[in-house]
Amino acid sequence: MNGPEIHVEFAPGLRVFVPHGRRSGPTPVATDGSSTLGHVVESLGVPLTEVGALVVNGRTVATSHLPAAADSVEVRAVERPQPVPGAPLRFLLDVHLGTLARRMRLLGVDTAYESLDVGDPALAARSAAEQRVMLSRDRGLLRRRELWAGAFVYSTRPDEQLRDVLGRFAPALRPWSRCTACNGLLEAASKDEVAEQLEGGTRRSYDVFARCAECGRAYWRGAHHQQLDAIVGRAVAEFGAK
Repeated sequence: MNGPEIHVEFAPGLRVFVPHGRRSGPTPVATDGSSTLGHVVESLGVPLTEVGALVVNGRTVATSHLPAAADSVEVRAVERPQPVPGAPLRFLLDVHLGTLARRMRLLGVDTAYESLDVGDPALAARSAAEQRVMLSRDRGLLRRRELWAGAFVYSTRPDEQLRDVLGRFAPALRPWSRCTACNGLLEAASKDEVAEQLEGGTRRSYDVFARCAECGRAYWRGAHHQQLDAIVGRAVAEFGAK
């Protein structure tokens, strides 16, 4: 590139995306003279979904800003909690985030999930059509312009992923209200209504049931309930139920 040289500094939380040489303060970046600042930031490895503000020479600018020689650029991280205007807060997760999807549904957060690798264009189109925040660890997917909104999932550990999403977006938590299999809403059901899904021991041991209004799956406080209750308890204690 032979355009103007600028100096760019990334917020600490964004340095995971850039080479080690750009993690310790402002560093020079040669531009081509025609690319926007948003394009420059993405070319350095940071998805714009993770950028809260671009500050040039002390003034906040849009991603469409054209850099000029000697510009001093601060790339700030998104504010937390991050507002997502214009639609009820709901999410779409890609094929690699199945455990996170189930835990979000367990907490009553509207969470769509693609269990098959349908491809980035299809995911981005669904995010836009249903106005869902796309959660992914795929930076290429998060760079697609047709996304309604998106966020990078920083950890590979489900516990940390869940805390990160809840802390970033502060969704309303309504535990035990959604089907962990399909995201449908649960409704109370009698034992007779779900009898065909129950084995003999379950029929004898449990009397309180729920059923998904979408897929019909039955729920009860079974053998894994203590583990699930612990997940719910930690989330509610830290982020609160609404």
